Amino acid sequence: MKRFFTVTLLALLLGVLAACGSSKSESVAIGFFPNLDHAAAIVGKEKGFFEEEMTGKELDFTSFPNGNDFIEALDNNAIQLGYVGPGPAINYFLAGGDIVVLGAAANGATLIVAREGSGIETLEDFAGKSFCTPGNGCTHNVQLEIMLQDMGLTTTRRGGVVDHQPRVNPANMMIMFESGEIDAAAAPEPWGTYLVEEFGAKVITEWNEVYLGETLASVVVVTTPKFLKENPEAVDQFLKAHKRAVDYTYENTADTLVTINDHLFNISQQRLPESVLENAWKRMVVTTETHADALQAWATASYELNFIDNEPNLEGFVDTSRLDKIISGN
Repeated sequence: MKRFFTVTLLALLLGVLAACGSSKSESVAIGFFPNLDHAAAIVGKEKGFFEEEMTGKELDFTSFPNGNDFIEALDNNAIQLGYVGPGPAINYFLAGGDIVVLGAAANGATLIVAREGSGIETLEDFAGKSFCTPGNGCTHNVQLEIMLQDMGLTTTRRGGVVDHQPRVNPANMMIMFESGEIDAAAAPEPWGTYLVEEFGAKVITEWNEVYLGETLASVVVVTTPKFLKENPEAVDQFLKAHKRAVDYTYENTADTLVTINDHLFNISQQRLPESVLENAWKRMVVTTETHADALQAWATASYELNFIDNEPNLEGFVDTSRLDKIISGN
């Protein structure tokens, strides 16, 4: 009995020591948004690419309505990897948060639209009007406000005459447009196109005419330096699945849109019209290419708009070396 107790105790101690000596995660939580430019995340999940590549890992997927909630989850270690707009990621990094960009997932996908009857025909007409965005200081918010500033217009947050209502879930944008509660929106796709085709909204600025529209990543792939250091193999597996998903969207666009619509239906019990998805798809580019200079330009614009306090320095924010190696096949 004594020998059994000793052996059992030794086994337990070895197990504890092994656990203490190993920081690798056996379960991994991945975050993303139910937006069209998160196609790589949705396709990777629904087609099983993440499960196939990340063998031996218990995967959990969490959908977020905005970048603020995503960053909070990353900060609390509720998720370890995921897809988010560059705005929340940059803001978190500059505030001292632990985050690193591993690559991009899409460019474009921001549409500036105005409600029918709002009196807005151009950006100059935003004086005395209101607009909404998914987050405060989010990617879309800064893109619109920096253009308004060029027109001599500022928001009430800075003593101006344009009212900004932040943290409006894209689904609620529909309700606010229909009720006349809001005049315009800087909306991610497919919700911008949905407002145009289903609610008669007017396109004020097309995606490729929005500030940094063609070069700024609308979605970046991120993790924390700590998770990367402790789980490099899992990160590489994740990035391989990400690349597969991006490639799949190019080779199977029609099925990609069906997959995304099915995913949205599982969340909301509603499907988007095919024409909305097809036209929204034309307002973005799914890509792994990351333009670090565009990220810096966005951060500088955010600083000019007083969303961040200090002049931004993004050194150490972007490290695409692992994804670059996977893409090159080395």
